[in-house]
Amino acid sequence: MKNKSRTYNVGQELRKIVYMLCMVVTIFLADMVVVNATTEDDGAAAEQILDNRQEDEERTNIREPGSDQTGDELKKLNIANSLTIEYDNGNGELSGTLRILLILTALAVVPILLVTITSFTRILIVLHFTRQALNTQSAPPNQVLIAISLFLTFFVMQPVIAKVYTEAIVPYDAGEIGFEEAFEVAVDPMRTFMFEQTQVKDIDAFMQISNTAWDGESQNQVPTSVLIPAFIISELRTAFIIGFLIYVPFIVIDMVVASVLMSMGMMMLPPTTISMPFKILLFVLADGWNLVIVYLVRTFY
Repeated sequence: MKNKSRTYNVGQELRKIVYMLCMVVTIFLADMVVVNATTEDDGAAAEQILDNRQEDEERTNIREPGSDQTGDELKKLNIANSLTIEYDNGNGELSGTLRILLILTALAVVPILLVTITSFTRILIVLHFTRQALNTQSAPPNQVLIAISLFLTFFVMQPVIAKVYTEAIVPYDAGEIGFEEAFEVAVDPMRTFMFEQTQVKDIDAFMQISNTAWDGESQNQVPTSVLIPAFIISELRTAFIIGFLIYVPFIVIDMVVASVLMSMGMMMLPPTTISMPFKILLFVLADGWNLVIVYLVRTFY
């Protein structure tokens, strides 16, 4: 019984060894098949890549760098050989997003420009003096005075704004001129307006402060940094002169009313309380608002 058991165990071990050899051979053959298939695929892929490269070389238009000048030529550049960045349809101008950013930034400066380089300052100061001369305190209120000044400013500046829009904004938006050229064209009408409203002595004073030579007549020799403060000083002077002329007739009414009250012994009664209705009556009968606004606007022409 012992010998049979040993014979049986040896035969079983031989079977296991045979099975293992078969498995090793099978795995080896499978690996060989996979390697051959992969090699064939890589060769086909390499041939395909070479074919594509040959096709690209045949259809690519190769030119020397820097030989293209216009926007249409830039669009035909060989993108396989170089990197090209275009913005705003390739015309070399600012993109729409950057342009919006600059516009939003410029909006913060618009109130300052409105007050300094337009007719707004003179108009508002004169209307304020008119209200003070009438002694009506807050009638018309500040909001109304500012609104009137804004609309009168738009009326006075309308030819200048139209010229800026026609000669600077429209060509720039169409891509006919660049940003720097558009800025120079837009500033020129504003400079002409300020130069015509500025007194020579104010310009000469700031030119001397800046140590800049000036013949006393030429506008081109006056920098914008000098013209703006000179224009502001001239506007303040002109506005106060007009305000003084408006004040004179109302001061006369105050003096007459005060003399009458003193002659009647009514010294405890404030003269301004009695004179205000007479001021309003005189202003209405003389059509004061028409006279003030019309002649104020005519000072710019």
